[in-house]
Amino acid sequence: MSKNIRNFIIISHVDHGKSTLADRFLEITQTVTREKMKPQFLDMLALERERGITIKMRPVRMLYKYPQEQKSYILNLIDSPGHVDFSYEVSRGLAAVEGAVLLIDATKGIQAQTLHHLLEAQKQRLAIIPVINKIDLPQADIAIVKKEIQGILTSNQEILEISAKLGTNIKELLGEIIKKIPCPENKREVPLRALIFDFEYDVYQGVIAFVKIVEGQIKEGEKVYFLRKKIECQIQEVGYFKPEMSKSKELKGGEIGYLVTGIKEPSQVMVGDTIVKPSTVNAVPLFGYKEPKPKVFVSIYPENPNDFSKLQKSLCRLQLTDPAFTFIPEKKTAFGQGFSCSFLGNLHTEIIIARLRREFDLALIISRPQVIYKVIEKQGGSYFIFSAKDFPKNLLNKELQERWVILEILTPQKFLGSVSKLLENLRGHYLQTKFLGEDRLVLIYKAPLREIMAGFHDKLKEVSQGFASLHYEIADWQRADLRKIEILIAGEQEELFSQIAPRDKVFEQGKKIVKKLKTILPKQQFLVALQARVDGKIIARETISAQRKDVTAPLYGGDFSRKRKLLEKQKKGKKELKEKGKIKILPEVFLNMLKD
Repeated sequence: MSKNIRNFIIISHVDHGKSTLADRFLEITQTVTREKMKPQFLDMLALERERGITIKMRPVRMLYKYPQEQKSYILNLIDSPGHVDFSYEVSRGLAAVEGAVLLIDATKGIQAQTLHHLLEAQKQRLAIIPVINKIDLPQADIAIVKKEIQGILTSNQEILEISAKLGTNIKELLGEIIKKIPCPENKREVPLRALIFDFEYDVYQGVIAFVKIVEGQIKEGEKVYFLRKKIECQIQEVGYFKPEMSKSKELKGGEIGYLVTGIKEPSQVMVGDTIVKPSTVNAVPLFGYKEPKPKVFVSIYPENPNDFSKLQKSLCRLQLTDPAFTFIPEKKTAFGQGFSCSFLGNLHTEIIIARLRREFDLALIISRPQVIYKVIEKQGGSYFIFSAKDFPKNLLNKELQERWVILEILTPQKFLGSVSKLLENLRGHYLQTKFLGEDRLVLIYKAPLREIMAGFHDKLKEVSQGFASLHYEIADWQRADLRKIEILIAGEQEELFSQIAPRDKVFEQGKKIVKKLKTILPKQQFLVALQARVDGKIIARETISAQRKDVTAPLYGGDFSRKRKLLEKQKKGKKELKEKGKIKILPEVFLNMLKD
């Protein structure tokens, strides 16, 4: 019966205790036995455990016998990330549930990203259960945090106080989820409509679709039709997440589970698609998801050119589990075939590259992340610049534009001065200040996207001692005065080190690049010039001295002229090497250049 089903998500910022709370749910409902239980159980990727953050959403089905009613309930939790770069994961989870637990750290209060996700949940009219976590900590300020939560909620709701670590009031929270989150609508007697909110890929089973059955029901062996992709397949298996995949006879309206499609080509399936029966191909599609807007562009090449096909297949597999990044083929003379990839932020970029290396054993060459720019031609027409290599050689009769964002900074009042000073360096525009409780406020600015991508998050954490947080949304395009910084190594232009920068920052950026290259590139047998060039003019230079070998060491005594002849011969050889020699740049150099 759908009356006994509760589908919910936890809205929380990074480090506010979401994964720990999910662990307590799994223990109390006995979904995972005590012997198998481990911290952050639903964070199944090695990277998630290493970094202590959730990267991938994870659905889990829990059976819970509610003591007050002596009745069993099905609780479907979708565990989702909290970092700004993975907001698309959260948006997909919100569309598959009827309610959300708003989890706030008692020591940190509401964060900008949590506030954004809450507003999205309210737009979808989800039931919200506000919860304050970490009440066991001595620095917890429950009264202040409670006032903040009351200030952002539309109704005067009771706010539950818990400690996910100690298990305090977790059973009471489960009771609140049962009482306050509505059950899904009972539409099991109508034709099938199911929403795909995520995927996995299995070499043998093909695409495994994670679905919310909105209407009707589906059984193993039945044929289904994908409305947007317009393909048909026969379902090989259906089941639930317990949290591992567990086979079942059927999935009914209101339930969350998986469908083994047998489709071996990942591009034939998409997140947000609606699954129906072949007899109802004219059904109205369910409301899917907004297409994520990429913010960062990176070129990825295999270190071994023979691994191009392997890289392509690996990207296809990863895109299935993370549709927020895209890739298109590109070619560079120095590296052969590769891909231009788009991501939602720097952390998103870092995670995908790390997964390519770990999960698919790929050695990669990576370009420096770039944001997108637009070229408007005076005679009409426009095109985009995805990397420095696309920068126009002639700017005559062309206008350059860059993306700007609406930036929201949530900070305690005592850090207002240092945060404001940091925002001034963005060369953005102040828009508004909102107060959140007695001691916290939200600063709203409009700023260039490139400034946010250039390590702004780390700088914000530094000036606010980790207490400030940010959220940003793409706004519009604005005119920009930009130039391309070309990097020459021993006279040869190295395109992957090229950058686009504002005209008034090209000298500073060019100097920074060649200085860093000097510390990273190994010495050669000859002197190596490192140069930064803008509009045909050299604006910065560093020199790597030649690696010296004492050619006179084997000599013992004798006339000094013998040593001089050897030194002259060495000098001549170094001169020839300088003129003819080429430098092979190892992948480690590219990786180190990515790090600020």
